Amino acid sequence: MPGQPHPTSQLMILGVAQAALFLVGASLGRWLGLVLGFDALGDGYGNSTLVGILLIGLGGGGGAQLARAWYRRKYGDPRV
Repeated sequence: MPGQPHPTSQLMILGVAQAALFLVGASLGRWLGLVLGFDALGDGYGNSTLVGILLIGLGGGGGAQLARAWYRRKYGDPRV
């Protein structure tokens, strides 16, 4: 027996939280890469650049997943 769909306002909260934490996570990934010597915006596509890009992607994805977990804990699963 399926539950009620989430209101649009709650889903908007999920979208904004995911976007905000994606940006925060990507920024942290960029910062961590620079601290460790991996410049994602360096010349060419060497190993250092690819690791920097990977750190940005992992940070952004982790931030979005963190926002989704927070939403599920507070409001329940949006996929009804």
